[in-house]
Amino acid sequence: MTQDTPNPESIRLAGIVLAGGRSRRMGSDKAALDWEGEPMLARVVRVLQERCDAVLVVAGERSAAYQGIDDIRGRAAPGIDRDRVRWVTDEQEGVGPLGGLVAGLAAAADAGAQYAFVCATDMPLIAPGLIDELRRGLTGSTQAVIARDAQRDHPMAGIYRTDTASVIADLVAGGERRMLGAIEALTTHRVGVSEPDWLVNVNAPEDLHRLRAVSR
Repeated sequence: MTQDTPNPESIRLAGIVLAGGRSRRMGSDKAALDWEGEPMLARVVRVLQERCDAVLVVAGERSAAYQGIDDIRGRAAPGIDRDRVRWVTDEQEGVGPLGGLVAGLAAAADAGAQYAFVCATDMPLIAPGLIDELRRGLTGSTQAVIARDAQRDHPMAGIYRTDTASVIADLVAGGERRMLGAIEALTTHRVGVSEPDWLVNVNAPEDLHRLRAVSR
């Protein structure tokens, strides 16, 4: 480990869950979908709390996830430290997940975190091991470490320096809407993870049915 390389075990890491999507293909809010007896958002938050000092859930006040806040919080109590969960509601609307990423990174920086693990709310098979493997990929010059499987990059499963919020905000202001646009603009390291199932997300009802069937 060089002098400029952060110690993976000592960095202060926040968790960011992007939960403000409209879930058009699913037809209902993905954050509230039942996964093994709890809302999917609760499952993701609980996993992130195993490795992150605080978890920021990014969802605008008009989003389905935020509108269902009481139900989600009420059902999410087992295994979740509510004092370490914060809702971030000031994301820019109409710009896709990049708006949520900017808001989450800025809030994490304000909370004193230099890095943040970022994921989506629709990843029910996520595990602490994913965060561990990405954390080991950090270097002094790295602005983002993202997961990669045999098919593609996964920018919504990555660790980002929180000070990149301004860089990504400038991209959004210039018209960029793709998450891949963010990692193309940053100094990014890609990590082939040992368990591709960690990266599985559910976008439509058939995805959820198929995943439930194979997870039994």
